[in-house]
Amino acid sequence: MANSKKAVVLLSGGLDSATVLAMAQAEGYRCYTLSFDYGQRHSAELNAAARLASSAAVEAHKVIKLDMDGMGGSALTDDSIDVPEVAGEGIPVTYVPARNTVFLALALGWAEVLEARDIFIGVNAVDYSGYPDCRPAFVEAFERVANLATRAGVEGAGFRIRAPLQNMSKGRIIEAGVQLGVDYSLTVSCYQADSLGRACGRCDSCRLRSEGFVAAGVNDPTPYARQ
Repeated sequence: MANSKKAVVLLSGGLDSATVLAMAQAEGYRCYTLSFDYGQRHSAELNAAARLASSAAVEAHKVIKLDMDGMGGSALTDDSIDVPEVAGEGIPVTYVPARNTVFLALALGWAEVLEARDIFIGVNAVDYSGYPDCRPAFVEAFERVANLATRAGVEGAGFRIRAPLQNMSKGRIIEAGVQLGVDYSLTVSCYQADSLGRACGRCDSCRLRSEGFVAAGVNDPTPYARQ
């Protein structure tokens, strides 16, 4: 009998989401990956997500177009706001307003259509940039919403929001991914990667990624635009 255990996996093309996809597949899920063209600065991460989905032979890979750049308010969607190269205090300007709330809502809709009961997301509350929608409290709250707002939830077939990286350091995430065979050379994490997918090596995301490989004792396969 074919495996009927399905999951929707949010796949950004970055290191964390690639690891989460591998974890879901290792648990025996048939994975449906979902990416968003939301007006981010570059398409390199979408290209990376497509490569990862193909490499993992997922059941289907969907890209949804959103106009979050029309709202602005983030260095990732508004070219008039510079991506910071030095970590500051508080929530950084790379925070995209309501991003994970919107992404999870759309993933929830697709999961209900697919009759999938698990949604995987690569949020992290240890080595992260201070985004409020990466915290465990947010994940727990959204799961409650998911089971209140859907026919499947009301009829008793509840949803789970799976965030297996929440309490892991970046180094531990990389160690886990390597054990699962993740090819991190396929991933792009940089906030301002160039058209070839090469990282800047200076933004907060690049810094966290680089420190993670050092902590894991794993060679960093990231291509950089400059060293």
